[in-house]
Amino acid sequence: MPDLKLVPDVIRIQNIVLIPPTASVRTAVEAMLQRDIGAVLIAERGLLTGIFTERDLVRRVAAHNLDMETTPVSKVMTRDPRTMPPDATAVEALAMMQRHHFRHVPVVDGTDIIGIVSIRDLLAVINEDLAAEVRRYEAMLFRPQA
Repeated sequence: MPDLKLVPDVIRIQNIVLIPPTASVRTAVEAMLQRDIGAVLIAERGLLTGIFTERDLVRRVAAHNLDMETTPVSKVMTRDPRTMPPDATAVEALAMMQRHHFRHVPVVDGTDIIGIVSIRDLLAVINEDLAAEVRRYEAMLFRPQA
């Protein structure tokens, strides 16, 4: 399998959702619902400060019965999340997610926020690549004899 890079193989064009740390949990959840995504990035003055995921919602908000309207996302986000550079491979990102038990990883280039990759994104790209590889082998093995 060739080395599928996070950019451009996984992230092609992405409308990044950035939430300020002062925003309420409700604001973050509404952004996630509107875009049908499982995480939003938290940024202050354009710099990544955290990530808020569905898991954070369950473990840090719901489990402690916090008010989504009044709780700032900064109180329940994952601070200083691990990140990957845009030239990292899909396999490297998947290995990091598996090793550290998370499902989303921000992609940054220095201090520039490029996007976010989910385990679902990675599995889809890897699956597409494997299917294409199978088709190539089938074409070689089962081509008509001259």
